[in-house]
Amino acid sequence: MNVRASNDRKSAARAPHGWFDALVAVLAGTLAMLVTAALGLWAAGAAGLPDGGFPRVVAAVVVMAAGGSVGLAGDAGSLVGAQAGLSVLPLSVTLAGALLIAHGFLRPLRHRAVAGVRELAGWAGRVAVLWAVVLVVLSLVARHTFTLPAENLTGDGTEDAFGDVLGDSARVGFRADIPLTVIIGLVWLAGVLLLALLVSRRAPLPPRLVRFQETVRPAASAMVALLLASVALGVVAGLVVMVVRGHPAQTLAVILLGLPNLVWLAFTVGLGASWEGKVQGPFGLPMPQVLDSVLRTPDLSTVNLRTLAAQDGRVWWLLVVAALLVLGAAFLMAVRSPARMRPWQHALHLAVALTLTVLLIGLTAAVSARYGLSLLGIGDLGGGLGGEVSLRPQLWTALGTAFLWGLVAGFLGALAASRVHRHHGEVPPPEET
Repeated sequence: MNVRASNDRKSAARAPHGWFDALVAVLAGTLAMLVTAALGLWAAGAAGLPDGGFPRVVAAVVVMAAGGSVGLAGDAGSLVGAQAGLSVLPLSVTLAGALLIAHGFLRPLRHRAVAGVRELAGWAGRVAVLWAVVLVVLSLVARHTFTLPAENLTGDGTEDAFGDVLGDSARVGFRADIPLTVIIGLVWLAGVLLLALLVSRRAPLPPRLVRFQETVRPAASAMVALLLASVALGVVAGLVVMVVRGHPAQTLAVILLGLPNLVWLAFTVGLGASWEGKVQGPFGLPMPQVLDSVLRTPDLSTVNLRTLAAQDGRVWWLLVVAALLVLGAAFLMAVRSPARMRPWQHALHLAVALTLTVLLIGLTAAVSARYGLSLLGIGDLGGGLGGEVSLRPQLWTALGTAFLWGLVAGFLGALAASRVHRHHGEVPPPEET
């Protein structure tokens, strides 16, 4: 026992991961998020923001991408207040940071069969401490107030009516909530690191959890492959749109800021899920014209295959693409699972994994934004001075639909993989002496 404990201590002392490795992982992820956000905002035309606000807006977008909280506020004169609220994840920025942080977290752990709970917790703790420091710095940078001329806030023929009320200028600003950002950002990091351990086939697990890798890891890696494949298809579609229809800057902005928001929403719609929302006012979020047309109604609108196809019949191809993605994920999961696993087990595993994936999409791709001016805190001033954008899933029906898709596709994937199985995950029995 003493010899084993001594060997464990020596192994921990020789652990190939420390503060430097954690710093590299965190800085790489942060840099990827900053570059992605900066390029996306530049393509969207934000580089010319007044008062040197561009770098601070970049920091705010990165904070939001990590799940942080950024509050909006404004003042348009002694009698008029600006009201705004924003809840949206720029998932392109989120994905860039998550992939690099996960890679940096897993890299020192490669070529290991098992790792103790204390070792993994210590390694994750180093990454978490440095990530918390980054979040604090970004939150301190992500605060700014813009001064806007009153004529920019009034439409044609309204300058005289509102000029005296608005005054010479209006102020609109944003500020990151540091405590809330750090807390939610650490939860985001924990999810990224946990998912990295679940997905990677080379990452070590504590000895007590090794027996679960045969059922959890194939399904988790298949779902991540599905999500990344859908993003890759979205990039290709975006490049085609850029070449055929023009507007390269706007298309590039969508790719670099919110492409996963759109393609993962489209994937769930292809599965048969429904979303509801609306777009009111002169502004909106970057989205395809067919989606904007469905949402721009006085009341809540339902977004599904039927309503979108009423605007453009090509939307039915989403059903085909979603089916191919799910079947491909089912085949991949079955190939990477032990050969002794039954088709009904594959079906159940994929059903649970796909349901959790759709739940994650529903929680991260939802959008809520509201902005406007109010006189003495009551109502909005003018239809052109306020607006609202919202989009959220009908979650329970989406989860039920995903579970059924998983059952069917998992069973079919298992049957297809039975012809090419190579007994992944089998452990040979010990030799008798």
